[in-house]
Formats: sequence, structure tokens, C-alpha cells
Amino acid sequence: MCRWMPPIAGLRPDLAATGTAHARRPPLPSAASLCLACLTLFLVAGTALGGCPPGVAHDPLQVLSRGVNWTLERHARSYNYLEGDVRLRRLYSANKFFLYIDKTGKVDGTRRKNYAESLMEIRSVSVGVVAIKSVSTGLYLAMSKKGTLFGSVKYSPNCKFKERIEENGYNTYASLRWKHGGRQMFVSLNGRGKPRRGHKARRRHPSTHFLPMVPS
Repeated sequence: MCRWMPPIAGLRPDLAATGTAHARRPPLPSAASLCLACLTLFLVAGTALGGCPPGVAHDPLQVLSRGVNWTLERHARSYNYLEGDVRLRRLYSANKFFLYIDKTGKVDGTRRKNYAESLMEIRSVSVGVVAIKSVSTGLYLAMSKKGTLFGSVKYSPNCKFKERIEENGYNTYASLRWKHGGRQMFVSLNGRGKPRRGHKARRRHPSTHFLPMVPS
């Protein structure tokens, strides 16, 4: 005798006759599963080409949860001047003078390229802020409240300058501590190589522009 089979709901009549085997087809993968699989393949390919960046987890779920932090950490490492960085340079002004500090603490400019007192140690004390010290005399470049440049025996807040690379490739150095009428006061040498008062200098003046030259 023939055995009665209940109809399979949702199937066409021609498929229902084939039995329950087709009714038990495995479900299609979800969109989330496909995304996770693609990410896993991406990480495997990256590892074959050199691995993940330091500090980044290999677990796809951890990478997804830490994606934003990874971007911020990479950006933080892109700063040019980090605390503790030290450079030996001669500050050559756009007016063609080398800035120097003599033994008496006088700040001036010279056209002599290898003048001993013009060799400076530029140390980054924080991001974008430097201290400038004469290697020969051991004095720090400092600016008073009135904008006067002088050589200081001791390192103090007067010796901190904000170092900025301008659009023309020159650097400017503005006092971190002092301002005049809300305006920044800059390290400056005029056309005769003499220091100008900080409040008389402006960022766009050639007298405030310096090239940190590597000593030869």
C-alpha cells in the first residue's frame, strides 16, 4: 500500500514530491558572516605582506572594536618634534645672519658661517616647543617680558619658544611665555644683524625667519 505523506508547505508541487531532503537545505550565510569572513581574508593577506602594525590585534573582532583608536594612535606618532629630541643647528636668518649668544649673554648676528658661538643645541621640551642653547657658551636663548633677547645661565620659562615651520620653509620662534597686546613676540634679527624687540616683529617679516642649518 502507498504511504500518505503530508504536503511540504512553501514548496512547488514538483519539489514536494521529492521528499524532505530538499526541505532541509542549509540556510544561506547572513550579511554579518560574510563581512567577518571578508575581514578575516583581509587580515590574512596583510599578514602575508608584512603583518599588522605594532600593537594591533590579529583578532578581527578586536580590530573592529579598536578601529578608531588605531587611527588616533597613528596620528599621534606623526608629530615631527617629540619631547627629548635634540638637534645641533645654526639658525640662519632670511637677512643672511647667523644668530649667536656670546659669553656675556649678548644676542647678535654674524655672517661668519662657522662661528663657534652660533652653534646651537635645539631641544624639544614638548610638542612644538623648544629650548635653544649655545653649545660654546652654554647660555640659553631667552626673551624678557619687554621682548628683549638675552642669554640666560639657567633654563627658565623665558627660554621656551614655539617653533613653527612657515609656508616658505623657514622657521619662526615665538616666546611661549610672553605676549604684547595679545600678539606673539618673535626672535628676530634686522637687516644689520641686530636683534629686534619681540613686539616689533611679525610672523611674516623676513627678520623673524630662520633656517636651522646642519653644521658642516
